[in-house]
Amino acid sequence: MYIKDLRGGETIRSIYMCRGKRSAETRNGKPYDNLLLQDKTGTLDGKVWDPNSQGIADYEEKDFIEVYGEVITYNNNLQLNIKQLRKASEGEYDPADYMPVSERNIDGMYQELLSCIRNISNEYLRQAVEYYFVKDEAFIKAFKSHSAAKTVHHGFCGGLLEHTLSVVHLCEYFAGAYRILNKDLLVASAICHDIGKVRELSEFPDNDYTDEGQLIGHIVIGSEMLAEAIRSVPGFPVMLANEWKHCILAHHGELEFGSPKKPALAEALALNLADNADAKLQTLKEVFKDKSGTEWLGYNRLFESNLRKTSV
Repeated sequence: MYIKDLRGGETIRSIYMCRGKRSAETRNGKPYDNLLLQDKTGTLDGKVWDPNSQGIADYEEKDFIEVYGEVITYNNNLQLNIKQLRKASEGEYDPADYMPVSERNIDGMYQELLSCIRNISNEYLRQAVEYYFVKDEAFIKAFKSHSAAKTVHHGFCGGLLEHTLSVVHLCEYFAGAYRILNKDLLVASAICHDIGKVRELSEFPDNDYTDEGQLIGHIVIGSEMLAEAIRSVPGFPVMLANEWKHCILAHHGELEFGSPKKPALAEALALNLADNADAKLQTLKEVFKDKSGTEWLGYNRLFESNLRKTSV
């Protein structure tokens, strides 16, 4: 049974991928295991309250496991109390069923992004963007399948592409509404703002930070990748190159949010606003997913507020 279809009070037997496993102790000192179960529809917290019982076989993170247990509601979230567990054998599951995937068509989104690239009138910017998005097959494959984050927003296959396309469209709107903005620079920055994430995060099923991601981070990685693309275009103007790299380096807006620079250009500020808006609205979309009614969902650390859906 897919995670999105689970309801509190059900007893289930199903196969999931063990995304995470952490041993802990109750207040009374009794050991138990915290699991994070995953399929393509989402994730679910699991508890093995008696990991040494006969019904719990050996297993590790990233294993596909068959679990038997009761679905309960705890702090407004579903949780599976696991009574039996075994490692599933190959042939019992299709790995594609356990990778979270964008609800949108990935190839369709990429064609839409290519159309945005073709509309960049500045030949230097367009050629540099094409260096990765048209000519680099390995990059294209990684970009289309990558997530935009480990957990917070767009944490699914195609998430990086979906997020990038949304930011591009927001920036296109800004450029039309505010004539002070250089549309070509802003759109090229939007397309490339998160290219470093193909090296910051590993591919699914891990979707975890790489050593390069931990040590350098996607913003600096992205700036380095941009410099490589710029060098591939003969005669690329030095000032334009610096302005473009600045937009990438400043797109998180604040030093405490990981940006090496704060926005000094209107295009950098617009990119930061678009990036932040899409990330937060997608996060809310994921928070509200499968929630019905207008009950309060409790305090959310990311938004520093108690949240609920609107009544209509």
